[in-house]
Amino acid sequence: MLDYLAAQLAQAWPELRIVRAANGVQALELIDALAPEVVFLDIRMPGLTGLELAARLCAGGRPPRVVFTTAHEEYALKAFEHAAFDYLLKPIGLERLQRTVDRLRETLRASTPAPSVAPDALQALLRQLGAAGGATAPVPAPAPLQWIRAAQGQETRLIAIDEVIYFQSNDKYTSIFLQDGESLIRTPLSKLKEQLDPQQFWQIHRGVIVAARHVAGTRTDFRGRLHVRLKGREEQLVVSRNYVDLFRQM
Repeated sequence: MLDYLAAQLAQAWPELRIVRAANGVQALELIDALAPEVVFLDIRMPGLTGLELAARLCAGGRPPRVVFTTAHEEYALKAFEHAAFDYLLKPIGLERLQRTVDRLRETLRASTPAPSVAPDALQALLRQLGAAGGATAPVPAPAPLQWIRAAQGQETRLIAIDEVIYFQSNDKYTSIFLQDGESLIRTPLSKLKEQLDPQQFWQIHRGVIVAARHVAGTRTDFRGRLHVRLKGREEQLVVSRNYVDLFRQM
């Protein structure tokens, strides 16, 4: 499906730069890094569904224009109309795709702000898709992580989650920064985030999650980039544009 859509897009919009993601998590990382103006999301992506990803983009401030692709029929279309710039039913025909591309080009030329994804519409769509697919009630989320086993030199350390100042992605590992040093765990940051309390730990960059209790404030540098200042520490952490809205009130 990715190859087919990419080929159709290349024909309908030759000057478009196409970047593909294998799953929802990788898509979120690429969107954060590249800040595209347009994204095409499949409803059934692994890792994060298209709807979950769209909701995160909306929460991040200025979302790109979102075009959903789906195999579902007419019953869901009104919800799509309110939740995205456009929707495409599979199999996607070139003529229908061209109409979407023409609308996208028009809004980009006019510098029209990207529409926000409406949370109520997303919830309505999820209910419709779940009812149509005979989905069972969602499994309750597990309790947030309380302890972490981490390598520190030749030893293994048991770290209380309250000791953590921030987490930073380190290739396939994650570095944990504490008052008395740094430890390393084998869990990637994307997986670790799923186990953290989002009220206590804020993702401020695709490679950084900071403990809210250790945030002293923010500053903006001469390039307009936002930095988080930490209590009792000299380093400052860059906030990527998709997470700036977390600090609007600070």
